[in-house]
Amino acid sequence: MLKVLGRTSSINVRKVLWLCSELDLAYQLDDKWGDDPQSLHSPAFLALNPNALIPVIIEDDFVMWESNAILRYLANSNGGEWLYPQNPRARAPVDQWMDWQATELNTSWRYAFMSLVRNSPAHQDPRLLAAAVKGWTHTMNLLDQHLQKTGRYVAGRNFSLADIPVGLAVNRWFETPLEHPHLPAVSTYYERLTEREGYTTWGRNGKP
Repeated sequence: MLKVLGRTSSINVRKVLWLCSELDLAYQLDDKWGDDPQSLHSPAFLALNPNALIPVIIEDDFVMWESNAILRYLANSNGGEWLYPQNPRARAPVDQWMDWQATELNTSWRYAFMSLVRNSPAHQDPRLLAAAVKGWTHTMNLLDQHLQKTGRYVAGRNFSLADIPVGLAVNRWFETPLEHPHLPAVSTYYERLTEREGYTTWGRNGKP
């Protein structure tokens, strides 16, 4: 059986658990990893992921880390073509928006999230916070403009693997205490995703 290592408050662990819900995939959750940051630096965990980050998945003797790569692997190996198409041109926008989430979007929210949600003492410079909120708002505006074009989901008309990382990031946006400009397409997208059981369990569940 698939084993998922990581605490469920982690946005990256929740990506994997939401996909398991979509695929109706059985798994065993080992959530003791990460509540104590030192646990991720233990020899036992570093042997699984030398980056000391969650999630990690284990299937028999197969070990994998990096959340978006895990999503691709699980979709490919568990009949998830409806989420992650084999056709190169159908797959390309899915990969494009998954990579955008991992680079542009994640980079834009990091300082503001650490300041406003984690209350990190190292992230309390007012000027840097204002710049971070501005940058995050910019990327969310880009997403809103794109969703206005697709009319439904990030990679097109149908729900895809890309909506899992992007959808969790949208939840983080709304759950972070800052002034949110009106982004109508993002708001509609948020409500549309909430119709999915996996999202209400692992995404829009009160955790940023």
